[in-house]
Amino acid sequence: MQKAFDKKKFLSQNSIWLVLIVLVIVMSIAQPSFFSVSNLLTLLSGEAVKGIMAFGVMFAILSKGIDLTIGASAALVACITASLVQPSDYANAILPGVGTLPAPLVILIGLLLGAGIGAIYGAIIAYTKIPPFIATLGAQLICRASAKMYTNRPVSNLSDDFRFLGSAKIGTFPIIIIVFFVMFAISAFLLTQTRFGKNVYAIGGNDQAARVAGINVEKNLILVYVWCSLCAAIAGMLLAGRAGSADPANSGLNYELDAIAAATVGGTSHTGGICRVSGVLAGILILGVINNGLVMLKVDDNMTNIVKGVIIVGSVVLDMRKNAKRA
Repeated sequence: MQKAFDKKKFLSQNSIWLVLIVLVIVMSIAQPSFFSVSNLLTLLSGEAVKGIMAFGVMFAILSKGIDLTIGASAALVACITASLVQPSDYANAILPGVGTLPAPLVILIGLLLGAGIGAIYGAIIAYTKIPPFIATLGAQLICRASAKMYTNRPVSNLSDDFRFLGSAKIGTFPIIIIVFFVMFAISAFLLTQTRFGKNVYAIGGNDQAARVAGINVEKNLILVYVWCSLCAAIAGMLLAGRAGSADPANSGLNYELDAIAAATVGGTSHTGGICRVSGVLAGILILGVINNGLVMLKVDDNMTNIVKGVIIVGSVVLDMRKNAKRA
């Protein structure tokens, strides 16, 4: 017997996508060129880096934590890897004499750096029980200061091979968008098809119950922050590749706020245990539509931030009301 269509459940599960559709329609009416292919590609390219960070931080939020480090760790990885792909005879080379290392090797180094950073503060969170907000806030300051100590000036003149993923195109289609959707697919697979993902859900729902069920909470929390930092490292290298440089002071600055906002708007609950990757994708696109649309309408940046702030607070209020009803 065929199950009756549950309209209320459908609207509840897909409300975030309906909001996105309405926003796109409104922006297209207000600014007809908004819905052009070139502008949509620009929108996706601009949100790809923050989006990849959001795919990482949603795991931390799902586990009832947070990660404020991702913007600063992205800058640190970007500066270090960028310095390894500068020509050895470049007058302003950060590491003169080292030469241009192969891009695949440098990307691997960047991933290892990211994983190492995440493992360190992940272990601190897991074994000392320090609140993730405090631990990652401290790690944020350390990473940003380390980037500035590594170089006091932007790292530029990067090899074309390193810049490829961040700035190259297939025809008119930016490769950075492909990387973004690949990271979306990997995140969805990890969250829904692996034991790790199921463990993160369980830890976010009730860490003591997860422990009783035989889940190694500490190990999985470390893996959560390793994944966050890996996403940040990838985002940092893409950011450097797209811009053609890495700036220790400004690369990734405040990107963690947009990443957390996208995950929150996308329905990842700060009370833990609730997350849909498709919702986070919609959250990224919603913030991207707002950013891009208001810029096209020449709205003041401050007003854009006010709109984003209202949406974030509103999302958390709705999330709290949903949880109160479930309780």
